Amino acid sequence: MRDILDVQKQLVPDLLDTMKKRYAILHYIMVSGTVGRRTLAASIGSTERIMRAEVDYLKEQGLLHIDASGMRITEAGEVLLEQIEPMLKELFGLMEWEETLRTRFNLKQVVIVPGDSELSTHTKKELGRAGAAVVRKLVKEHEVIAVTGGSTMAVVADHLQPTAPMRSCWFVPARGGLGESVDFQANTIASTMAKKAGARYRLLHVPDHLNEEAYQTLMQDATITEIIAFIRQARMVVHGMGDAMVMARRRKVDPATTATLLQDGALAEAFGYYFDREGNILHRMPTVGLRMEDIQEMDTVIGIAGGRSKAEAIIAVLKHGHEDVLVTDEAAAEEIIRQLSS
Repeated sequence: MRDILDVQKQLVPDLLDTMKKRYAILHYIMVSGTVGRRTLAASIGSTERIMRAEVDYLKEQGLLHIDASGMRITEAGEVLLEQIEPMLKELFGLMEWEETLRTRFNLKQVVIVPGDSELSTHTKKELGRAGAAVVRKLVKEHEVIAVTGGSTMAVVADHLQPTAPMRSCWFVPARGGLGESVDFQANTIASTMAKKAGARYRLLHVPDHLNEEAYQTLMQDATITEIIAFIRQARMVVHGMGDAMVMARRRKVDPATTATLLQDGALAEAFGYYFDREGNILHRMPTVGLRMEDIQEMDTVIGIAGGRSKAEAIIAVLKHGHEDVLVTDEAAAEEIIRQLSS
């Protein structure tokens, strides 16, 4: 395929440009659901006149449906996107990056979506869609699936769709989370995923950040210990990765601990654990939920994070060595590879 693309670039470069443009249009509409022509033109960076000609062509090919509410992709359009996605990834160079990261960190799979999710809501939606697709592909029947909180995980939840195996599963929060925005709490995301997937869920109604005394008290409550035991049956965990200092502020970590983390070189946070550049655990918050020993026993650990600023955090978590799948975006992947090369 690489040779064919190289020949096309030399002989008919306009063909590749047209293909990329029409792919971008179909892809944006698929991720958005229903969209108007003006919004689409602004998002793709085109004029309404040019966009009108393109969407009319795609409609004639049976790839788009257009009515008073806007444009929607057809089933044929979705099939076409799925068929040409590997070719486009090859064209953008993303397939080579996926293999580089997969082998460098000994992962089972790496998925990279085009763009920067920190700068583009469309890219963040695509990151969520790709993450949801990985979950659907890897889930097994009657599985307990643990999920963390965060804005990226909320987008993953929005794009989850039911499958036969998933309907028999349970979604649970990986940890407590009453201390942050309700929309981004692990409880909310677990329940949203379950509803989208036609599955069931259980919730953990405890704060995410506890002092040691409160932690020990909660761990003596029979109701809490029962739900934690259920959560620790999870064989799949889907989680985000955050910058250590950003997450410390969000979690309202006390100033002394934050100063220690900064001094020790903490770069990443996941599951309430803080990691340095080499993936060593520097600190664990006393949170109720999954422990690192639970994660080490998982069948599938899926990390999802994007944005150029997340590169160091992603490297730190991957170096810890317990991830199976990474879903990220082009900007993060480019920065990760640059840092590894330097």
